[in-house]
Amino acid sequence: MLRDVRNLLEQDCAANLKAMVTFTDVEVTDDIRYAKIFYSVLGDESDKQDTSVYLNKIRKQVQFQLGRLLNIKVIPEITFEFDPSLECGMRIEQLLNEISKKEDNGPEGNI
Repeated sequence: MLRDVRNLLEQDCAANLKAMVTFTDVEVTDDIRYAKIFYSVLGDESDKQDTSVYLNKIRKQVQFQLGRLLNIKVIPEITFEFDPSLECGMRIEQLLNEISKKEDNGPEGNI
C-alpha cells in the first residue's frame, strides 16, 4: 500500500517537475497522527525550491489519497522534509574518485 503511494508521488512529481524526485523514508508517530515524508532531489537549488513548493501545494491531496488507500479512521497530517543524504553520498563518491585518480597517477614530483 505505502509503496503505491510512493509510486504515485514519484509519478506525479515526474509529470510536474523538471527535477528527479525520490522519496527516501517516512516517519510516522506512534498514534499515526503525523507523518514526515523525506525526499531527495537531483537538481540545482532552484529545482529543490520548486519541489518544496510543489509538495506543499499537493500535501492535502496526498493526505486524502493516503486515507482512501489505507482505509483508516485517522489520516496522518503529512509534512515533507528534504533529505540531503543522497547528495552527501554523491559528494563522498566524487571525492573518493578524485583521490583514486590522484593515486593512479602516482605521487607528483617523483622521477
